[in-house]
Amino acid sequence: MFLSTLVAILIISLVVADPIPQRGAVSEGPIGYGASTTGGGNGGGITVTSCSALSAAAGKGGNVIKIQGVLPGCGVIKVGGSTTIQGVGANSGLKDGGLIIKRVSNVIIRNIKFDTPTEKGDALSLDRATKVWIDHCEFKSKGKAVNKDYYDGLLDITHGCDQVTVSWSKFSDHWKGSLVGHSDKNSEEDTGKLHVTFHHNHWNNVNSRLPSIRFGTGHMFSSCFENTPTSGINARMGAQVLVEESHFRNVTLPIVTNLSSKVEGLATSKNNIFENGEARITKPAALSIPYKYTTDPAATICELLSAKAGVGHI
Repeated sequence: MFLSTLVAILIISLVVADPIPQRGAVSEGPIGYGASTTGGGNGGGITVTSCSALSAAAGKGGNVIKIQGVLPGCGVIKVGGSTTIQGVGANSGLKDGGLIIKRVSNVIIRNIKFDTPTEKGDALSLDRATKVWIDHCEFKSKGKAVNKDYYDGLLDITHGCDQVTVSWSKFSDHWKGSLVGHSDKNSEEDTGKLHVTFHHNHWNNVNSRLPSIRFGTGHMFSSCFENTPTSGINARMGAQVLVEESHFRNVTLPIVTNLSSKVEGLATSKNNIFENGEARITKPAALSIPYKYTTDPAATICELLSAKAGVGHI
């Protein structure tokens, strides 16, 4: 009797055991549209502790670069192709500066704190870049203490970028979150590209663009959005988005398809929670996701991301 009861308890424990703490671990590679990204490979790489050393190493490409500590005032540093840039520990990254990934492919950015961009600049900018994975990073600025145009975006993905995944990251205290597709007039360059996956991200106190996406294809799942007074996910200029298993708290327009552009976007909402906000979807998306993925439930996603997203968890 005792043995059978013990076996039953063990079986139940296995069934209900929570796999969540294992998600996002260092062994987990990218999923989604950026799944083929390998960066600088698995080598030990080099460790940098200054802006000059980071700039020199990042520009060459083809390596694993580890940032040790917070590097202030580096300006905007260009990243070469087939590169991994990863922060050491839970407090490494850039302050009053940023990175740009331009006209290159196969870049990984992980475990980096981006604390305030340069004036008029982005914290992280992708321009004609392909195969990019951004994971377990943190992006923030001075919030609404400055004019909305003093800085640009936290993460902008523009000019025909493609095959991008953004995962397990935190975005906070900023006017303009993430712009995917920079202009209503850029259809020739952007149409058929801008395939992006945003999953397991936490957005808090960002005014808009979570993200704003034109022309492209976006899959957003298992994310938490809080305290956004203007708009959350904004599909524009024929962009198609699928948003699922996400929790929106105090977001005025959690998902919107007819805001700011002459041509509407398309969106499908699946198993989301809207708390003090209402989606405005005028056209449903006909979007088939071409990869395998696993969602976490909207009801518990904010708590999960508070514990597991951002730096210090890989």
